[in-house]
Amino acid sequence: MDIREIAKRAKVSTATVSRTINRVPTVSPALAKRVWSVIEELGYYPNTQARALVSGRSRIFGLIISEITNPFFPEIVQVFETIAVQHRYEILLTSTGNDPTRMESAVRRMIERRVEGVAILTFGMEEVLLEDLKLRKVPLVFVDVGPPRPRVSNIRIDYLNGIRQAVQHLAALRHEKIAFITGPLRLKSAMARKQAFLRSMQEIGLEADPRLVVEGDHTLEGGMAAFTRLLAGPVRPTAVLCSNDMTAIGVMRESHDAGISIPRDLSVIGFDDVPMASWPSYELTTVRQPIAQMVDETAKILGFDKPAIKKPSRKIYFMNGMLIERKTVMNRRRRLSLARPAQA
Repeated sequence: MDIREIAKRAKVSTATVSRTINRVPTVSPALAKRVWSVIEELGYYPNTQARALVSGRSRIFGLIISEITNPFFPEIVQVFETIAVQHRYEILLTSTGNDPTRMESAVRRMIERRVEGVAILTFGMEEVLLEDLKLRKVPLVFVDVGPPRPRVSNIRIDYLNGIRQAVQHLAALRHEKIAFITGPLRLKSAMARKQAFLRSMQEIGLEADPRLVVEGDHTLEGGMAAFTRLLAGPVRPTAVLCSNDMTAIGVMRESHDAGISIPRDLSVIGFDDVPMASWPSYELTTVRQPIAQMVDETAKILGFDKPAIKKPSRKIYFMNGMLIERKTVMNRRRRLSLARPAQA
């Protein structure tokens, strides 16, 4: 089955079939309708690679992420693919696992498939690995942190805005001993979240106690280990703000094992709002990242509706998070009043 058979049955030229499949607007609606009817009748599936050779466009966009097991990424991938399908594009997804060799392989795959643009969500990809993509003038979008180069756009999360909401929420509920568990500080995004916490504390007139700021690794196990270190320290926090939700869930797990009740004895806030955060067993208060908005903006920059291959540009977009209140934060004023003995 090929376009010659389609052309024969639709009584048109093979060129008309080709232009119809590639949705060239010069084909008359009547002819296009006839061709699509035959295609549907015969169950014909166009050869996308052949179409790419003819049109010079692959209609493929690349999506590079750190690890598919990270709960933050599946939702991004799903939304990204939904938008791509709506515009008749395919997504070439690759996970680097934060391994430089796999990163290099991911870039090579993108080049071999002649992708029309790449979205990068690796939170730590080495810039040198992007040289081949840059030389081929492929538009790139970094989500979070990216190098200042032509054809590279950045979608930045305003961590200060989101973490400020969390800190002010805790302060309003009379929490003063607020701990912060960072992500791995080798990542610029983790360092940015730490700096946002320190600045937010300063803004409300509280100096962050360095003994209450410990490094984690953005995993559940890392959250458990970091909270264990906090418990072993000389200062016991009344609230813990975490660099991501998996860390916060790790804190909750370790708190349970230590006999610490949440939120009665300890308030916990995460960051990201992954699906697990809303589960009945957690109901975690967290700062929601605007995933749908991030992906939609990424799609526009890459040009899902109008390819931007020949449009050199460099733009920076800022996205704000939003505090989502659930059940892991307690009003400390109420906690103190409950603990105060009743007067005779």
